[in-house]
Amino acid sequence: MSSEPAPAPASASTEELEADLSAATISKKQLKKDARKAEKAGKASQRQQQQQPQAEEADPFAANYGDVPVEEIQSKAISGRSWTDIGDLDEAAAGRSVLIRGSAQTLRPVSKKMAFVVLRQSMSTVQCVLVASADAGVSTQMVRFATSLSKESIVDVEGVVTLPKEPLKATTQQVEIQVRKVYCINRAIPTLPINLEDAARSEAEFEKAEQNGEKLVRVLQDTRLNYRAIDLRTPANQAIFRIQCHVENKFREFLFLENFIGIHSPKLIGGSSEGGASVFKLEYNGQPACLAQSPQLYKQMSICGGFGRVFEVGPVFRAEKSNTHRHLCEFIGLDAEMEIKEHYFEVCDIIDGLFVAIFKHLNENCQKELETINRQYPFEPLKYLEKTLKLTYEEGIKMLKEAGTEIEPMGDLNTEAEKKLGRLVKEKYGTEFFILYRYPLAVRPFYTMPCYDDPAYSNSFDVFIRGEEIISGAQRIHTPELLRKRAIECGIDASTIASYIESFSYGAPPHGGFGVGLERVVMLFCALNNIRKTSLFPRDPQRLAP
Repeated sequence: MSSEPAPAPASASTEELEADLSAATISKKQLKKDARKAEKAGKASQRQQQQQPQAEEADPFAANYGDVPVEEIQSKAISGRSWTDIGDLDEAAAGRSVLIRGSAQTLRPVSKKMAFVVLRQSMSTVQCVLVASADAGVSTQMVRFATSLSKESIVDVEGVVTLPKEPLKATTQQVEIQVRKVYCINRAIPTLPINLEDAARSEAEFEKAEQNGEKLVRVLQDTRLNYRAIDLRTPANQAIFRIQCHVENKFREFLFLENFIGIHSPKLIGGSSEGGASVFKLEYNGQPACLAQSPQLYKQMSICGGFGRVFEVGPVFRAEKSNTHRHLCEFIGLDAEMEIKEHYFEVCDIIDGLFVAIFKHLNENCQKELETINRQYPFEPLKYLEKTLKLTYEEGIKMLKEAGTEIEPMGDLNTEAEKKLGRLVKEKYGTEFFILYRYPLAVRPFYTMPCYDDPAYSNSFDVFIRGEEIISGAQRIHTPELLRKRAIECGIDASTIASYIESFSYGAPPHGGFGVGLERVVMLFCALNNIRKTSLFPRDPQRLAP
């Protein structure tokens, strides 16, 4: 069997060899080109890294600043550290290391290596100074962190107290803190709905700016109340509510020393406590009820219960329809009731001593607060006598008539007449605090005792500050027959207050008392133009929030 020789392997053609050589040449060129690109990219990256800001580099002092994680302030641990109140920082603290917490009021970068931060706590402010220094443990990154904080953020600062070379005009405390550590506890939003600086300006500042052709932002009353949580931070508001606290505390303290007992009466009641239409009605478990217009009925029942002298501090509800500068639908009532031995002037004497004591206390112990209010809302100190002036209602009417103002003799004083009488009394007697007594019975509540010599008048009184009524008071009716008769005459369904009337049939001593609005006392003592300024979260006919 013959066989054919195996075919020789095919050799590459000249064209194929040339193509392979060409591809290899191109590949080498591409590799060289890619290498050059990579080299250029590497050099560019190196240059970029060299040009990057210092903040990108590792900060050896990074532990000295930053945002504190939420979990660290969820009552995780007790460190034993001691915080210093900003208001306690004075010259005696110089050289001491302190830890403070406050709101970032102003943030002012001077350079990359220096910045000022003003922290505020309540009514006190202090200037904190950051200067980049390895010795102090402060980096430029830390300076930048501090100035990046939003205003009103809550901040902790650790540092050393020092004395400035010149007096500080922008802060209450005349020391500085050389910052060593700064931590943000909680950041405020970058843009607040109202600016605290705008909200704290006085009318004089607006007038001065207008004269200089500048236009400043004016924060109006409704806007303030809409964002009350911010508005309350202004120095004046901080001072106003501290004054209010002092008034309430002094009220309690004075009456306690006069053997009054503090009580708490219900605010849900079955019938009107004052009469009239200004009552909030509601349903209480299927039966009609209303919010108490005052603790009046229960103060009197407490006297019947043998307490002798009682007082209460609590909310009062009035369904006021008028939007005035001095009326609220809910306010804090300061009420008192006491047994009378002979004359309702015994109640007036308590009022005399109480309010003179309050005025003295405020003037002697609240100078800082009064000065702070005065800077934004200027006012003249209240004029009052050591022994409070008392005038009869008829004497007041006569003074008004002689001054050209006609008043219905048996009617009540309107706001304009009250203000004018206040001016007349101040001119004649040198006081802005006085008592007007023996009012017409027709303008007083049903439980007011008529005068013995003329039943058209009553054993009642009002007390005025700066020409506005702040207190209403009287001797009360303590016999059930007369009380029932007067209730019916005033349009009150006697059955809705049956338990109140009945309590006087068990033997009730003669008694009297008074009620005053806390917000109105503060408003008039500080000569403020609107009661909403002295109500933490006001309730008027138009406002139910916040």
